[in-house]
Amino acid sequence: QVQLVESGGGLAQPGGSLRLSCAASGFTFSSYAMSWARQAPGKGLEWVSGIYSDGSDTYYADSVKGRFTISRDNAKNTLYLQMNSLKPEDTALYYCTRKKYYSGNYYERLNEYDFWGQGTQVTVSS
Repeated sequence: QVQLVESGGGLAQPGGSLRLSCAASGFTFSSYAMSWARQAPGKGLEWVSGIYSDGSDTYYADSVKGRFTISRDNAKNTLYLQMNSLKPEDTALYYCTRKKYYSGNYYERLNEYDFWGQGTQVTVSS
């Protein structure tokens, strides 16, 4: 019954922007930390950014720090990723994922997550 549905992906030029959304349902969204992860063609999953349940703490991979901003609207059960200054290296399938309720503070460890969306494609090319 837990569902995570990503949207907002598409084609952007280098230096451009996109805003991804993740609509969550089937659980108490405000009780869970969330993250975004991505998978580039031919590569493994890479953690991108995480946010605490109430939005008070945010975390970023070095590769996106200063360019991406994670946020959430618990009243709307929605997670966001604002992506600015996009680079071709950002091309990937982007996933929304829920952090395990009793997990620790290692947001970058993908085994900390228990549910995943189907992903939304981001392509950065001129």
